[in-house]
Amino acid sequence: MGKKTILITGASGFIGRNLAEQLAKSFGVSAPNRSELDLLDAAAVQAYMKDGQFDAVVHCAGIGSARNSNAEGLFEKNLRIFKNVAGCRKFFGKMIQVGSGAEYDKRIPLVRVQEKEFGKHVPADEYGLCKYECSKYIEEADGITCLRLFGCFGKYEDYSSRFISNAICRSLFGFPISIANRNVIFSYLYVDDFARIVEHFIGHDGRHKFYNAVPDETADLLSIANMVNEISGKELSIIVKKPGMGNEYSGGNSRLREEVPKFRFTPMKDGVGKLYSWYKSNKASVDSGKL
Repeated sequence: MGKKTILITGASGFIGRNLAEQLAKSFGVSAPNRSELDLLDAAAVQAYMKDGQFDAVVHCAGIGSARNSNAEGLFEKNLRIFKNVAGCRKFFGKMIQVGSGAEYDKRIPLVRVQEKEFGKHVPADEYGLCKYECSKYIEEADGITCLRLFGCFGKYEDYSSRFISNAICRSLFGFPISIANRNVIFSYLYVDDFARIVEHFIGHDGRHKFYNAVPDETADLLSIANMVNEISGKELSIIVKKPGMGNEYSGGNSRLREEVPKFRFTPMKDGVGKLYSWYKSNKASVDSGKL
């Protein structure tokens, strides 16, 4: 029997690109870019799915992000993309949706929030609301698993805006590390760990439809900045633009732990260290003017 075949949507983005690279070690991966497959075109998506007959679809694609959460048209376009993909369920084995902690509503502190809390608050921003509506669809659907991220970091992310990569790159150029708003506690997951979680769910049917894809530990931005200083051996200034703590953004992982009890998460400091080494080796590709 040959390798299972999977489709990864949004493979030109940070998460999709990492997944395509990691999962190609175990699966036959199709990772079309936007010019090869327009996910807003329902007929094109159906034709692609029917032809591919994939064992699994990992849906990472989206227009915009949580950082421009109210961009014009973000909700309508992303919901349409999701439904175009999910609507082809009869042509593939299973689907994994990359969800978000924003589905629980980031206007309130999310402190190791559990999956059972979903639906108690409806997000107001377009990004969170879209992810919320996708999960409401999944509640009534078969063969779709949603993995909710509360922060993911690793190579290929946008170093101009993503905190961990930005802090590392600023360190490499000797710039002060800047926290653009208040200090916040996150459930950051190293992207290689996420790839291993996705691989598990491709190969196994979960007992639930929804899982918070978060590690055991949380970390606040100031502590991460100090990690970068320690790893680099530098003592750069750390600037926190606003005093106090912002709303915590962390998820509980008891459900995921029951699913994969022996899973070993990469410790936060180890993940930051690996990413630091990667940026150090690729420093020539970093535009310091974007930091």
